[in-house]
Amino acid sequence: MPAPTHLKNDHLQNVGIIGLGIMGSAIASHLVTAGYQTFGYDPDERCSEEAASIGVMTQTSALEVAKRSDLILLSLPHDQALNETVSHILNSPDVTRLKPILIDLSTLNLAVKKRNHDSLADAGIKFFDCPISGTGAQAKTGDIVVYASGEADTYHSLIPLFNCFARRVFYIGKFGQGTKMKIAANLLVAIHNVATAEALTLAINSGLDAEMFCEVIASGAGNSRIFELRSPLMAKGTYTPPTMKLATWEKDMAIIKQFAEEMGVSTPLFTATSPIYEAAIQQGLGEQDTAAVFAVLQNMTKPSQSSISSG
Repeated sequence: MPAPTHLKNDHLQNVGIIGLGIMGSAIASHLVTAGYQTFGYDPDERCSEEAASIGVMTQTSALEVAKRSDLILLSLPHDQALNETVSHILNSPDVTRLKPILIDLSTLNLAVKKRNHDSLADAGIKFFDCPISGTGAQAKTGDIVVYASGEADTYHSLIPLFNCFARRVFYIGKFGQGTKMKIAANLLVAIHNVATAEALTLAINSGLDAEMFCEVIASGAGNSRIFELRSPLMAKGTYTPPTMKLATWEKDMAIIKQFAEEMGVSTPLFTATSPIYEAAIQQGLGEQDTAAVFAVLQNMTKPSQSSISSG
């Protein structure tokens, strides 16, 4: 297969992606469309089959992907998955000889990322910390942002790759700065999501039409990207398929909490949202979209005693 015309470096044409879930599969689709030879792996057979149907050359293991790729994107659910993936790579003479570039798109514990970065560096393998801002739905349309961090010189050669699946790419600085930016961004997301649910609950309980409320607020000062994305889901009570599962978001909440504590930063607004997300998990909504916090607030709300009617 000829190299895509937008590539600056022919040696970056074979791209692997490990993790083909909501985010990974969306990114893989863009890679295939852009003309990259795209190799992929996911332990979930269903995810692998869906990726194969869009042109991803699925493999039987993460190591097989690494052996075939000059550059490997990681879209992983937890720290253990990153540790295992890096361990497999470091224990393979074939892969360490090829020295592929690794790019972690996941939101994971910063200390865990740094440990793996140091281990890979000892083997002469470059590792970039490039978490993504956006949902799976946004990833499908390329409406996501990359917070890139790592070696500056090599970063510039990766920009064409990022541009094929992201709306914006920011170089944040040395390795780890991307995750710091993502954690701060996620703190805002946590608050905006619950604030959207709270405002919509108030509006409906006062007799306002839910769809009209979403349209009007989206045009004014109270708007946010999270409001635009999640308020329509809340208004319709539609939380599947998820753009971000509550069970996955629970991991991100823990990362924010730990990092804020390590930095000695008080987070009263973020802390106030935690019981709402926890209640959603306890109510069995873990596999649904984070917009389902609206259902939690609805259950907490007493029927309106207001004389205001929707008529």
